[in-house]
Amino acid sequence: MQPTPAKDSTTMRTAILGASGLVGRTMLRLLERQPWLEQPPLLLTSARSAGQRLPFRDGDLECQDVATAALDGLELALFSAGGGTSRRWAPEFAARGAWVVDNSSAWRRHDEVPLVVPEVNGHLVSRGPGGGIIANPNCSTIQIAVPCAVLHRLA
Repeated sequence: MQPTPAKDSTTMRTAILGASGLVGRTMLRLLERQPWLEQPPLLLTSARSAGQRLPFRDGDLECQDVATAALDGLELALFSAGGGTSRRWAPEFAARGAWVVDNSSAWRRHDEVPLVVPEVNGHLVSRGPGGGIIANPNCSTIQIAVPCAVLHRLA
């Protein structure tokens, strides 16, 4: 089962960069249960992991080398492949119109890239087309940001 081009405007073409890693596999399992995801995500890895097959819904998907994969038409790319990989590929994905949600530390201190915890400051994410990069804090920061935001609003 391979990803196919978007059929219409309601189908979102997605990708996971770092799909073969622990976090990438977890992202894939979470996406598997999303009813809005009508077609399988494009699984992207380094050349070393390309060809690996991962389970998805009733079949499996083959990981592709990010350097040679067809990236046009992606709308959402979830990155969990490390800072160097993110610095290399996030601008290219964004330039092609994808929204990149980066799980690394690569973009956390860039003024032009929103650092977002959806429950706290999701309004920072543009709602329009065109793509861009969205950073998220590390896991321990996310855990504390949600209750701190509630306290901040109350104070």
